[in-house]
Amino acid sequence: MANQYFENQENLEHELKTFDFDLKGNNLKFTSDSGVFSRQTIDYGSRVLIDAIDFSNVPQGNILDVGCGYGPIGLSLAKNQPKRQVVMTDVNLRAMDLAKKNADANKITNATIFESDAYENIDEQFALIVSNPPVRAGKSVVSSIIAEAKNYLVPNGELWIVLQKKQGAPSAKKLMDLTYENVEVVTRDKGYYILRSKLYN
Repeated sequence: MANQYFENQENLEHELKTFDFDLKGNNLKFTSDSGVFSRQTIDYGSRVLIDAIDFSNVPQGNILDVGCGYGPIGLSLAKNQPKRQVVMTDVNLRAMDLAKKNADANKITNATIFESDAYENIDEQFALIVSNPPVRAGKSVVSSIIAEAKNYLVPNGELWIVLQKKQGAPSAKKLMDLTYENVEVVTRDKGYYILRSKLYN
């Protein structure tokens, strides 16, 4: 079976790649490696999500990036929102190590990165939860990231998700509407849906 980015493959040979990318108004430097998601460049879905996120109605509070990989979503939001703390989690230890190095390389000090399988090691609530969920890990994993976010949002906090239509965006939209009693398709771009739900009081 091929190596999967949502698994730990510590014995993989390294293929480090470093590149710059403009995200949310900042030029950021990233290093990626074999065994991580979208190692060649920032994947299109993450880029659409990052561009779409609007903080105008997000309450004060911290941000959680579930399944952060080597860090493009969480680090770009941390750079854009320096007064907010950003928590970034993943199960891939190589990806997390890269995310920490990428935070240092970009002089980002308001990001904390640690291992957590979805919300397993999370014990606080957030104003914003974002995720480009690991579709290849299975629908149950994606669904749990969406549904369980409700327990980790502050009142009026928001959940933002990116999924391709062919990889389950319509069913994710239904789940978000059922769980939060509201869902908005913020953007559709080349088959990618940006979905947003708010946790009302």
